[in-house]
Amino acid sequence: MSVLIGPPNARHILTYAKDLRGGGVERAQLRLARGWLAAGRRVTLAIEDVAGPLATELPEGLEIVTPSRLLALPGVVRRLSPDVIFCPGNFYTGIAAWTRLRLGKTCPPIVAKMSNAPARADHSRLMHAAHQVWLARHGSFLDHLVAMTPATAEEAARATRMVGRTSVIPNPPAVPIPGKVPDLPDRFILGVGRLELQKRWDRLIAALPLLADRTIPLVILGEGSERGAIKAQVRELALGDRVLLLGHSGDPLPVMARATVLALTSDYEGVPGVLREALSVGTPVVSTDSSAAVAEIVDRPDRGTVVARDDAAALVDALDAWLAPTVQRPEPVPQPGADSAERYLALFDQMVGR
Repeated sequence: MSVLIGPPNARHILTYAKDLRGGGVERAQLRLARGWLAAGRRVTLAIEDVAGPLATELPEGLEIVTPSRLLALPGVVRRLSPDVIFCPGNFYTGIAAWTRLRLGKTCPPIVAKMSNAPARADHSRLMHAAHQVWLARHGSFLDHLVAMTPATAEEAARATRMVGRTSVIPNPPAVPIPGKVPDLPDRFILGVGRLELQKRWDRLIAALPLLADRTIPLVILGEGSERGAIKAQVRELALGDRVLLLGHSGDPLPVMARATVLALTSDYEGVPGVLREALSVGTPVVSTDSSAAVAEIVDRPDRGTVVARDDAAALVDALDAWLAPTVQRPEPVPQPGADSAERYLALFDQMVGR
């Protein structure tokens, strides 16, 4: 049953991004845009660079404008007069603040999604304090905040001082995308995500020589600036061809279904979609406690194991347990979010209606 009632108020939605290099924030953004377009809304994406792996996922009917910098977004808003602005993640809230400052009372409602944890493990004490001050200002320029699970919503509402202006809407689920599945080993550990410091691939690679199975390979789907550092660590540990860097994948679900276990060893996350995607195809997961949402997703011991971020021994033990030949794979867990696009539209209409 549709959650939309009456004629739409938010007929034109403007969202924005830096590029299409393949992050989870932008992928979810495009899935939502596809749903909004299917519901008959006009959707515009303001983006600095339309090149990148996610370019193949741009939905038909999406209007694209390409300002030289996202700092020009206030001018785009003045020119196009959208009914609502959707900020797709934490990385982009600075642009939302700038847009509100420049447009003042003429700025349309801004709805933002909390895509990462309010507290980041990579921050020093001083950076943490500064980040908390910044988050506490969000309520002055955002009209509404969306988080993806109850625990992250509670955490985000406190950090941004937006209690009473926060909703829970999960990301839309991953859907199969036709394409060639790469050649894969019979058994392997899988990692999926950008090759960036946040993901801490070094933890997972360092665990490989310590596993009971000294031959099990690690397959990583993703691309990013840490590729060189990862290759250097592989050489240093003499892992040979045990680490396979297969680059960006438009649809990791078929590879997830073949994996023996999926591992996520990040310092911090928002709501890691890769865990939900792996469980949706019956693949167990091992994850660091990188977000309050991890325990919400890995909510039963027969689905996976959550370990402390810097407990290397616990990571090895968890991987060994799930790599045991007799271990039983979990029953598939359906992904939430099939109606997420509609729920966002209901929220947008409510914001504009006010």
